[in-house]
Amino acid sequence: MSKLYFATTQRLAKSRLYFSVNNIEKSVSPFCQTISRKMATNPDVTKPASPEEQDKFLNDVFQMCMQRAVQASRDRNTPLVNFKKPEELKKLLNFELQGTGESHTNLLALCDKVFDYSVLSGHPYFFNQQIGGLDSYGYAGNLITDALTTNGHTYEIAPVFTMTEFAVLEHMLKLVGFHNGEGTFCPGGSYCGMLAMNVARLQKYPDSKSKGLYGLPRLVTFCSEQAHYSAEKNSTLLGLGTDNCWKVKCDNRGKMIPEEFEKRVIQCKNEGAVPIMVVATAGTTVLGAFDPFHEIADICSRHDIWMHIDAAWGGAALLSQKYKHLCDGVNRADSLAWNPHKMMMAPIQCSVLLLKEKDLLNRCHSINVPYLFQNDKPYDTKYDLSRNLVQCGRSCDALKLWLMWKAKGDSGFESQVNQALAKAEYLTEQIRKRSDFRLVIPEPEYTNVSFWYIPPSMAGKEENADYFKQLASIVPTIKLRMQLSGKLLVGYSPVGDYPTFFRMIVLNDKVNFEDMDHVLNEIERNGRDL
Repeated sequence: MSKLYFATTQRLAKSRLYFSVNNIEKSVSPFCQTISRKMATNPDVTKPASPEEQDKFLNDVFQMCMQRAVQASRDRNTPLVNFKKPEELKKLLNFELQGTGESHTNLLALCDKVFDYSVLSGHPYFFNQQIGGLDSYGYAGNLITDALTTNGHTYEIAPVFTMTEFAVLEHMLKLVGFHNGEGTFCPGGSYCGMLAMNVARLQKYPDSKSKGLYGLPRLVTFCSEQAHYSAEKNSTLLGLGTDNCWKVKCDNRGKMIPEEFEKRVIQCKNEGAVPIMVVATAGTTVLGAFDPFHEIADICSRHDIWMHIDAAWGGAALLSQKYKHLCDGVNRADSLAWNPHKMMMAPIQCSVLLLKEKDLLNRCHSINVPYLFQNDKPYDTKYDLSRNLVQCGRSCDALKLWLMWKAKGDSGFESQVNQALAKAEYLTEQIRKRSDFRLVIPEPEYTNVSFWYIPPSMAGKEENADYFKQLASIVPTIKLRMQLSGKLLVGYSPVGDYPTFFRMIVLNDKVNFEDMDHVLNEIERNGRDL
């Protein structure tokens, strides 16, 4: 597959086949027309394609991926989105499945349209979510994993993938400070939180592995008002119920207030319930806040509560000598979730759950499965990963991150994080200098920069309830204009008493300081008439 990767790249450089963004409304783009003319199609589409035809199809699709995703994501003049409403998209693409197959020509045309109407999240002007960029090494890792199409559940069928997972987890455990811990790759940070909650419950009540919730007291979990919504959903999934996921007040920077947490714990006990877990956050979704981990850990120690840290977004700060103080105290947690597919720019999905103590996953999740997990294998069966997990079918997500780490080293990731924070700090300073912009949080901790744009029509007005209502309505209007133009995507959100504001996420390593100015100029241009 690596030969295919480089051979195709070289062929692209020679052929210089560029797609036309001006013709994306056409049913078949010039790119696809070029490929269609070169293809020898089989008129009998019910007959399986030969291996040679399938290889040709794969090469053509890979060429399309290189041009329309990898290379297009580096081009600021390429629109990053051609937004269509669902009813429009249904007319532009035939989503229905039928009894007979289609020719490779038609399939390539469909693939081409996928690119036409998809969002280029790797584009330098994509600031919408906590993903972005397109890492070549991570992409290469995905190609290899998909080509080998195996299951990451046992060493027997995934030996290299298993060893890369062990290597990456060992390195990440050291970074967190879990020196005798364990971990696993999971399908997303929400799933990490679910596993952690299950371990917390089984640690407190080991018999619940076999007997379930029957006979147990009311169990309560805690999270801040600004924690990820998965904390509440996981309470439902594990049978605790959303009523037993208690929210804790935050300060005006979005941080959990420790005193409020302890008040809630005492209230829980006074009601005859049992507090089993708190979800603290390293880098909240909207404001990028880091909870006071030491104070929360002290409370957990006093009341025998499992401390889980959702570091899906902010865990990458541990890679930087300059910014790792943001995560001071995470080593005191019992478990921690970290999503390298966020700040580290690994391709989605790439999420890790780390636990301070070894063998917890085995004690909580292992059962006797003799057809899959045998003890007479010619290797240490600790490498049969799914033995300790809920999943059997597992994507081999470690390879892409391992390959990225091999290519960059700790120093490369540190530079990546430092640059992202530097650009966010530059953006913050530019907002301060512009009278028609206002920061929500005067000193953002991370790369979430939240702000309002104040158009000339609102300048100098009394800041009453009507003022803030109008201010909140301006943000989505500007966002829609930029979205329809295809030139820029920036997210927005309300939080607490703050009216809706722009939430800018900086992480793409292809973004520069000029791009920060460009964002403010575009928002100003699209909003000055409001």
